Amino acid sequence: MGGILHYFGLAGGHKYKKRKQLQTVELKVRMDCDGCELKVKKALSKMKGVHSVDINRKQHRVTVTGLVEEKKVLKKVQSTGKKAERWPYIPYNLVSQPYAAQAYDKKAPPGYVRNVEAMNFSNQVPRQEDQLTNLFSDDNPNACSIM
Repeated sequence: MGGILHYFGLAGGHKYKKRKQLQTVELKVRMDCDGCELKVKKALSKMKGVHSVDINRKQHRVTVTGLVEEKKVLKKVQSTGKKAERWPYIPYNLVSQPYAAQAYDKKAPPGYVRNVEAMNFSNQVPRQEDQLTNLFSDDNPNACSIM
């Protein structure tokens, strides 16, 4: 009975730390040669809580899996002297408008577009052309039925 009370924190005394969740952190890191790749991989592998480090030099993508925080991983990569940022791309089939001006990026790997979930397309003022095409849409119940 005492073990159960301690587990739920009902008994006084010892407090249990919350366990970190297994996370996957993806970063975009500019790497040009094997030396750059090895330097980043070695620095990340030495971090506490890292289970695996996968590097795709062609896409400039680093994937870290483990009990880590994104900010700490980002700082560790930047401490090697490499420019690093969060992985800004998502598969184009997950975006409603993948070739909108904000999402399309020439530097994106094949099949990916920039993650624009922070940008809200609904804030834009509807254009006159959009309003006209919606008049004849099958989705509009009040559409013209003369077609």
